Amino acid sequence: MNLSEFDLIESYFKRDTTVQNSGVALGIGDDCALLDIPEGYQLAVSTDSLVCGVHFFEDVEPYRLGYKALAVNLSDLAAMGALPKWVSLAITLPNGAMVNNNQNWLAEFTRGFFALADKFGVLLVGGDTTKGPLSITLSVKGIVPRGLALQRNKANEGDMICVSNHIGNGALGLAVKSKAVTVTHPQYFVDALELTEPRVDLGILLRGLASSCIDISDGLTQDLTHILKASNCCAKITIESLPFSEMMQDEIKSAKLDNDAAVQYALTGGDDYELLFTVSESNLIVLEQILAQQTELMPSISVIGSITSAQPELISFFKDKQAVTYATGGWDHFKQE
Repeated sequence: MNLSEFDLIESYFKRDTTVQNSGVALGIGDDCALLDIPEGYQLAVSTDSLVCGVHFFEDVEPYRLGYKALAVNLSDLAAMGALPKWVSLAITLPNGAMVNNNQNWLAEFTRGFFALADKFGVLLVGGDTTKGPLSITLSVKGIVPRGLALQRNKANEGDMICVSNHIGNGALGLAVKSKAVTVTHPQYFVDALELTEPRVDLGILLRGLASSCIDISDGLTQDLTHILKASNCCAKITIESLPFSEMMQDEIKSAKLDNDAAVQYALTGGDDYELLFTVSESNLIVLEQILAQQTELMPSISVIGSITSAQPELISFFKDKQAVTYATGGWDHFKQE
């Protein structure tokens, strides 16, 4: 059976948005969605595009693609301390045959997308479907109490630099998918790449505590640079404090991965979507006390360095209290060419 554009919307994307406290006055089916913003809140909006061959492999499982497309966008809201509420989705499909001959692809894509949307209470309120090279563009909307949004420009000298959970797994997963490396636990790292967990709850918890925040999408040093330039400061990073997962440590111990290579994945690899934030020493104590009392599963927090005043290098690295040199930077769509 051949499906029209509007059949696709009706069959795969349209869902009931008339749930209590959804804030959706009008959802899919009109020229625009109408959304109600609670009094005392600001609207946080982020838009990202994912293009086949650039952001994901052509053979990626559609469930994972639908999941990650939303996850990386929710990570932006997490970095602002915003509560996710709504999303718009524009998807470009290669041709009619892809949909009509393999409708399971679209069914699996939307299953992954809505699995994560339902987890965080996010409602799909509009978008677009069209034909062309496979690409996905999402615009997520969240709410944050006025004046409490986390930003990049308020890091202060003496602040601790922290990251959530582990870093480097996503970049190693990309290397595994690209067949650039061989490791003992390949699926673990591919899962880290494709099934990333947006740190929404942590972002909300950081309101009023963190002085600055960003999510690690393009590489720790590149994303940290955004904070440093916006806040007019510099940073010192302690290499042995970088939080590696147990699986990453196993790869190093088994000699499948050189320690310096693991460090470089963590510093410049990206695709972690963990939160990188700065916090004063006093607020860090408060944060650790709060985390210790949390009944919900929260990611671990690691202090990896500190904010400094002017120094010769924007980011300096230390290992065993000795200055060392590592490459900085990260993913840049146009420099990669």
